[in-house]
Amino acid sequence: MKDELENTYGKLYIVATPIGNLEDITIRALRVLREVDLVLCEDTRVTKKLLVKYEIDTPTSHYDAHSKPSHVEKIFAMLEEGKDIALVSDAGTPCISDPGVLLVSQVRERLGDAVSVVPVPGATALASALSASGVPSSEFLFLGFLPHKKGRETLFKEIAQSKRTVAFYESPHRIEKALASLAEYAADRRIVLARELTKIHEEFASGTARELIDFLVQNPEKVRGEFVVIIAGRK
Repeated sequence: MKDELENTYGKLYIVATPIGNLEDITIRALRVLREVDLVLCEDTRVTKKLLVKYEIDTPTSHYDAHSKPSHVEKIFAMLEEGKDIALVSDAGTPCISDPGVLLVSQVRERLGDAVSVVPVPGATALASALSASGVPSSEFLFLGFLPHKKGRETLFKEIAQSKRTVAFYESPHRIEKALASLAEYAADRRIVLARELTKIHEEFASGTARELIDFLVQNPEKVRGEFVVIIAGRK
């Protein structure tokens, strides 16, 4: 994937993968996944399903924030040998609320411009949810996954004061707790919940925090899958 004028180092491709529907992948992403020497995966079992569907037999290896230093050194050695590597997450765009950002930071710090870090854009839950929410998104604040404890209350107070749309990710285990905090600090704001995006049970629900709490209490089977929470800005 390198021409003769480029340096001898490999490239690190940041490849977006589907967030649910396996058809949501770009032609370029498929080409890169076929041509690189290694695919670094958050979970190799998840990525294998995608690779098998598209008959891609590139070797895979696990990588996350807990990977041993010795494994990270092997990644650097491959790049220094001129090998091309693709980094993927389980779903969506790597490094956005994702441990892959640590590797990219290390590569840029250690190898600088010697290694090209190349984004291969595609699906992301944030953009997908905003596009179908009906909430103004010319300006928005994205908070990723909220902290479990420290600083959590402060963030909800900031959300309540924001004139911009605010979005964050939440797990099914904490979605009702998050809505309870929004009911306390931003009771009158319009909120959209997006869940199971691009999957069979994709769903959007909107209302006040209290209305959405009642909705989930009445429909406990819907408290599953990762949520994107979107809060309209304060008028």
